[in-house]
Amino acid sequence: MAEWVLAAGVWEDTVRAFFQGLPVGAGFALVAMSFVLTYKTSGVFNLAFGAQAFISAATYFELHSRRDWPIWAAVLVAVVLVAPALGLLLERLIFRHVHAASAVAKLVISLGLLVALPELFKLVVDYNREQPFGAVGIIPDGTTVYRLFGRYPVTRDEIAAFVIVVAAALALAALFRYTRLGLRIRAVVQSPRMTELNGVNADWVSSGSWVLSSLFAGLAGVLLVPTTPLLGTVLEPSGYFPIVISALAAAALGRLVSLPAAVAGGLLLGVVTTELRTHLPRDNVILNELRGSALPYVMLFAIIVFWPAIRRQITGTDPLLGVAPPPPALAATVRSRGMTIYTRIMALAFFIAVGVWTFGYANNFWISRISHAVIFTIIFLSIVVFTGLGGQIALCQVTFAAIGAFTAMQFAQRWDVSVMVGMVAGAAIAAAVGAALSVPVMRLGGIWLAIATLAFALFFHDVLVKYGWVGGSLFHGRGVPRPEFFGVDFSSHKNFLVLCIAILVLVSVLVILIRESSTGMALRALRGSETAAESIGIVAWRSRVIVFSVSAAIAAIGGGLLAMEEKQVSYEANYDPQTGLFWLVIVVVLGARTVEGAAQAGAAFVIFPVLVLERWLHLDGAWRFVLFGFAAITFARHPEGVLEHGKRRSQAMMQRLFHRRQPAPAGAATGGRLDPGEGAPSEVGEGP
Repeated sequence: MAEWVLAAGVWEDTVRAFFQGLPVGAGFALVAMSFVLTYKTSGVFNLAFGAQAFISAATYFELHSRRDWPIWAAVLVAVVLVAPALGLLLERLIFRHVHAASAVAKLVISLGLLVALPELFKLVVDYNREQPFGAVGIIPDGTTVYRLFGRYPVTRDEIAAFVIVVAAALALAALFRYTRLGLRIRAVVQSPRMTELNGVNADWVSSGSWVLSSLFAGLAGVLLVPTTPLLGTVLEPSGYFPIVISALAAAALGRLVSLPAAVAGGLLLGVVTTELRTHLPRDNVILNELRGSALPYVMLFAIIVFWPAIRRQITGTDPLLGVAPPPPALAATVRSRGMTIYTRIMALAFFIAVGVWTFGYANNFWISRISHAVIFTIIFLSIVVFTGLGGQIALCQVTFAAIGAFTAMQFAQRWDVSVMVGMVAGAAIAAAVGAALSVPVMRLGGIWLAIATLAFALFFHDVLVKYGWVGGSLFHGRGVPRPEFFGVDFSSHKNFLVLCIAILVLVSVLVILIRESSTGMALRALRGSETAAESIGIVAWRSRVIVFSVSAAIAAIGGGLLAMEEKQVSYEANYDPQTGLFWLVIVVVLGARTVEGAAQAGAAFVIFPVLVLERWLHLDGAWRFVLFGFAAITFARHPEGVLEHGKRRSQAMMQRLFHRRQPAPAGAATGGRLDPGEGAPSEVGEGP
């Protein structure tokens, strides 16, 4: 009898969780449809849908909850006007002009928008993020509870969310099957040029799909506010990040091209998440986190890495898409000897001036800021190794930095071992983790590699970091000492800055040696064409495992130094996965191929907000996310970075100026014609 009662109770909980999971899955399905629709029509993998969903939800909250607008008016503005208008602006102003760019370049642009758009909205609207939003839905009295079949409770908001998503999916299916617009969208997907030969404006069709997908993203942002616990009690962009990842997992089931699979995957994921939240025990960290937000990360990683359909999609594309021209030579390798001497003299003078001011006049605040800039330069060099040299995008460098910080802390606090030994051990552990991670993900490449590494970073953030052998409760209030060795105490700010500079020099030399080594040449060949590189004997997996391991170790060294500088592991402030996205954006914007680019990124990340934005322009430091986020748009045209591009332009200007000052060739004085390309045609003597 007791067993029968227990089984009945389990069945009751299962059915209840099923009905409660459908509305959550409906929101996932809406965002997944947005992903698929945009990717099918424009080839853009738009991670910025999370930002668009947040902006629509925040607009609805501002209008309805804070300014007492009626529900219908707030929904009209937030979903019907703001969401499509934002999508149309992004397509017309940005993505239309990068249609021929690589998938990786489009991914970087969407990451920049993911960082910039929410911050811009909060700054412009003066959004009060600290005020609870009250989980207000779009249905009057949405918290009213009904009981399906007399026993399973569901709210009006949950019923509305499910019905709206089903209606949207059916309407979209009818659009593709029975309307001329749907036929044109399918035609544009197959061949934009052939479609235009038949008199169809492919650009406007693409704009229409962006409007529609953005409408779905905005609708999902509003519907999910009262129906999903992932958003917490305060409406923040970070709350939509797990939702975007869940939608990614659903969209990946359809390889980003199947709308029915995306809808089914979203509903399935919502139900599975709710079922696990109901039935899994709470006494295990991993199982407990699978009850929350970790399940989508695990499913996303598993789908991408182990599902054969993903690999078939990668290998089944146009072979020419895997061939890229070699990156342009670095400006430093093609400039004249005089320009090189001048550049080195100016750089030496700059560093001497900064050094004299830092060690002679700067207070502890500015010494600490400069130390932070040096440390972040070391961390950013890991992105130079993986992205600048390897030509791939990884979104887990922040995780490797956290591994270095936690290892240094564990060695110092738990085992009373020198924190420097802990930093070196952290680099070794990060290198091993990077090598192990590279084995399943390196064969993916492109956007799938980036998404897989992002899923790993999020899993570390939500699950592994809570174990005592990683971080647990130790990083709350536990100090990390600064080292002391060879009779030198590095606890003072100046001594520790000297140590950081010395390590930066060593790591920079290592990066330059790798770039000029056979591994660096192999990586450059693999960037052009992996097939051609393997045909001449280059072992692709070996080169990429090496670069992944080295970049992970460098990030861990920087993470360990950052923990020493701050004398604690400030995990939420420094090592959040979304912070890592901004790291990548700022490095690729300024220059991901050189040590100088990493140094510029470190200074921009640490010094620029304080010195320029806050003290000179009197702006909020959050504007750095807006400025560098939108600057990621330049990556499609200048993948070498704006710094390297500016150096090449300035060199070209200097060379033109130098040639103008040269005496005229002898042929010009005697009436002869100048050789092509040597200068302007002579105005005297045309010759026969």
